[in-house]
Amino acid sequence: MSFDIALSLRRGERSLEYAFTAGSGLTALFGPSGAGKTSLLDAIAGLLRPDKGRITVGGTTLFDSAAHIDVKPQKRHCGYVFQDLRLFPHISVRRNLAFGRKAYGGLDWDHTLDLLGIGGLLERMPATLSGGEAQRVAIGRALLSTPDFLLMDEPLASVDAARRDEILRLVERIRDEMRLPILYVSHDRAEVERLAQTIVPV
Repeated sequence: MSFDIALSLRRGERSLEYAFTAGSGLTALFGPSGAGKTSLLDAIAGLLRPDKGRITVGGTTLFDSAAHIDVKPQKRHCGYVFQDLRLFPHISVRRNLAFGRKAYGGLDWDHTLDLLGIGGLLERMPATLSGGEAQRVAIGRALLSTPDFLLMDEPLASVDAARRDEILRLVERIRDEMRLPILYVSHDRAEVERLAQTIVPV
């Protein structure tokens, strides 16, 4: 299984419960804004600690309250594409991409730039990028960390309508060519039906 999740966590006054398993490919968390999808991604990445339960990705247990397992975020080998992108505004695209990049055994730099079509953006600053360009850079930074799995939180949120299909085709290429387990958050039915092997209502 790519994802085997059974956990509960608290956000303010709310208690959130999640339980699902998913096979290979892209798994979409589908539901309205405020349903707790991002909280689940944060828990899987290790940025938010569940009250109880377990998180297993690709056969590796990242969290198990009963067994007292809680792998540190930096040891979870997770690529996270945040909804608000979180590019460093004070450094160039090249340096954003290099942040967290593995020096040895990582993805090929030139191949990744070609896959994402961002080779011509390297000397630009994040503030000069369009929404689609910034999203591709954020995806590139996540991939160059050589993750074991990828979390994508509303990756089309900052992309205008004209660029949506471009990013969708890019996600399809990552899904099909890199074969990483992907957990993908969206509230757009057509988007998840196009991309996902498994859809989990949240």
